[in-house]
Amino acid sequence: MATSISEEIEEIDRKQNTEVASPGEFPPEYLIKHPLQNTWTLWYYEPDRTKTWEESQREITSFDTAEDFWSLYNHIKTASELRQGCDYSMFKQGIRPMWEDDQNKCGGRWLINLDKKQRTTDLDNFWLEILLCMIGEAFNEYSDDVCGAVVNVRPKGDKLGVWTSNADCADSVMEIGRKLKERLRITSKTTMGYQVHKDTMVKAGSQTKNTYTL
Repeated sequence: MATSISEEIEEIDRKQNTEVASPGEFPPEYLIKHPLQNTWTLWYYEPDRTKTWEESQREITSFDTAEDFWSLYNHIKTASELRQGCDYSMFKQGIRPMWEDDQNKCGGRWLINLDKKQRTTDLDNFWLEILLCMIGEAFNEYSDDVCGAVVNVRPKGDKLGVWTSNADCADSVMEIGRKLKERLRITSKTTMGYQVHKDTMVKAGSQTKNTYTL
């Protein structure tokens, strides 16, 4: 599947390069793209027994405008369509979707666990809303602390994680979590936990304690 997704992205790029309008063909406002504050990179993971976990992480493409984001999003499989065991990750350019990256190693993640039945009802909406929050800098003065997000499609239940750069900065972590819970319309009855990457490295995900909760 990784190959097919890569081919889809390449086809999008070819079309964008060949379908550029001639000057005067469209009004100027149609030619203007809306730049994002950051450049973002989409990664795709598919387990492969012949490769290490890191080798199986594939950097698909990067974008820095709102229009290019939608062009990408509308031409790839949704999260709920991924094969079980696969991930999408979207991180700021230059940050790899792994704990060991310099920008991630002192941070952690807000983790949202979904039941299997929520794959058809909530997964795609939650993932898209998280992406829009990130590229739209919706976390206000704490947006710089956001590194990226990961969606894990798994047999027992899917997971969504929003990664931040500094787990010790409680004000930033909590404000990002509150905004996330608000935008996803997660009710007060549902607890959302923040796990520090250093703790997750040495324990199974389900056993990792939450450093912060909302």
